Amino acid sequence: MSKSASRPAWLSRVSFLVWGVAALATFSIAAYLAVRLATGLDSAVAAMFCVLLTALAAVCVYFAFNPDMLRSQYTEATLAMASDMLEDLQVGLTPESAGAICRRLLPETHASTIAVTNETHVLACVGVMVRDFPPGSLIHTPATHYVLEHGIIQSFTQEVIQVEEGRTCEIPAGIIAPLKVRGRAVGTLKFYFSTPHAVNRTQYALVSGFAELISTQLAIHELELQDALTARAELRALQAQINPHFLFNTLNTIASFTRTDPTRARELLREFSAFYRSTLDNSGSLIPISREIAQTRRYLVFEKARFGEERIADEFSIEEGLEDTLVPAFIVQPLVENAVRHAMKDEGPLHIRVTVRGCEDDALSVEVADDGAGMDGETAARLFDGSMPQADTSAPQGGGAGVAMRNISERIKRFYGPRSFARVDSRPGEGTTITLHLDLLQSIFHEG
Repeated sequence: MSKSASRPAWLSRVSFLVWGVAALATFSIAAYLAVRLATGLDSAVAAMFCVLLTALAAVCVYFAFNPDMLRSQYTEATLAMASDMLEDLQVGLTPESAGAICRRLLPETHASTIAVTNETHVLACVGVMVRDFPPGSLIHTPATHYVLEHGIIQSFTQEVIQVEEGRTCEIPAGIIAPLKVRGRAVGTLKFYFSTPHAVNRTQYALVSGFAELISTQLAIHELELQDALTARAELRALQAQINPHFLFNTLNTIASFTRTDPTRARELLREFSAFYRSTLDNSGSLIPISREIAQTRRYLVFEKARFGEERIADEFSIEEGLEDTLVPAFIVQPLVENAVRHAMKDEGPLHIRVTVRGCEDDALSVEVADDGAGMDGETAARLFDGSMPQADTSAPQGGGAGVAMRNISERIKRFYGPRSFARVDSRPGEGTTITLHLDLLQSIFHEG
């Protein structure tokens, strides 16, 4: 190892300082003599003039021999701009987000024009050639079509294109990079320059780096969108399904009342029609929690008619001000249905209490409690993981609840994020309490 390689860092800095001071002193003396001889100025004036020259030289020497500060400042500015671009792309690649990106990038590059396209049209264009490539116009440049087709970055010089009938446009030079999602080009980032000499490795690296950054954010946005769409699709499938046992039992109950109590039968038919119409209408992503509670109450109307009014006692409580809080449909009724199907004892009423209240940190708590058969710890732990058997409808609570319970648990995680959960507290013979904790702040529907 050489001596210079093994020299401590502090010794290198001291050496640099000594040589710098010596060089500036020499420069100052030479400048003073030169000013006095060339201008004949008073010695005090000449000395002040030399001090200014020396200070300017010191700044130049510092930045010439200490490029780390310049690199640090440039890196910091680039990272800040990249962060702003990621914020712009939260809604995906739109004319608005593309325009914001172009406006951010243009002052930071040597390009005279910056444009962003999708697969067919110009989304945004900023710079001297905006008249030739207005937002919404079709892609004209052959190089752009090549980049979209092959998914590789391209540079070109002296390209002449026809932008409209009877008018052509000459582009002196340009760099075009693909914007890719899952390996497919979904758009391009284009830098146009006023001279071919402006195209260099730095500009090429800038275009390539920013295109990769935009592509990464677009891929993240698509994953988030697909996740939300999957959750909504599962919700609609669950809402549309009709439990054949519930349908059969309810129709049988109504049929029995047609002989003994026709008026009651007509009321139940109206409620039944409203119940399933509401089930099918709740195809949107969100409904007020009060509407979900109303649908659950309708469900209990049929179960009371089937088992007897004295066998089910229900109580619903919604904290004031939370009635219009939006939640995914079909998250309370399955919990109540599970209690009716599996918690009811052979004798005595089953008490079901549904409570909705707010929690700290913008969260909503939905609690469904019963005083029925209950379950052991192992069964409670498996209630929401989808491992419960499905066929045995005579099993203790939780025996046939697997699909609906797992669906609720998965939708909560998708809709409300990692701080949300479904919890089961139960003891055999004492009852069960199921709590849904919904983190509204981390919800995919939160617009803040």
